[in-house]
Amino acid sequence: MNKFQFPNSIKKINFIFVALMFSFLAGCSSTASIDSSKTRSYAKSHELVGQASWYGNKYHGRRTASGERYNMRAYTAAHKTLPFGTIVRVTNTANGKTVDVKINDRGPFVKGRIIDLSRKSFEQIGDISKGIAPVKIEIIDDSNTFRYKH
Repeated sequence: MNKFQFPNSIKKINFIFVALMFSFLAGCSSTASIDSSKTRSYAKSHELVGQASWYGNKYHGRRTASGERYNMRAYTAAHKTLPFGTIVRVTNTANGKTVDVKINDRGPFVKGRIIDLSRKSFEQIGDISKGIAPVKIEIIDDSNTFRYKH
């Protein structure tokens, strides 16, 4: 045997090891996509028209239900049931103004309200001093939804 040749048994073991590593790495990848029709059909069975409210200073910097820190200057929102990471378009039905936000928290917990917007988001569509606005919600992107961040 040449000093640079491996016995066939070592070659087979090496090949098996490499094949197992590729299988393992392929299993760890996150290439699976979320079926957006599932979230859209789910949304159809939930109320997406009602009142929006906003929340700000009191919760700024606190952890949201998704594990992210709440930032009142970010385009985020709280919804009771939509998956975290879902991007929705919120339209003020009184003035037609819209804003796109990411769902990263749970709420609102006041009857008749369907979404709590960050202060920055609410400023884009309504009057902060009034506190609420009539809105409708449309799902824009649900490809990056997740259950919990932590």
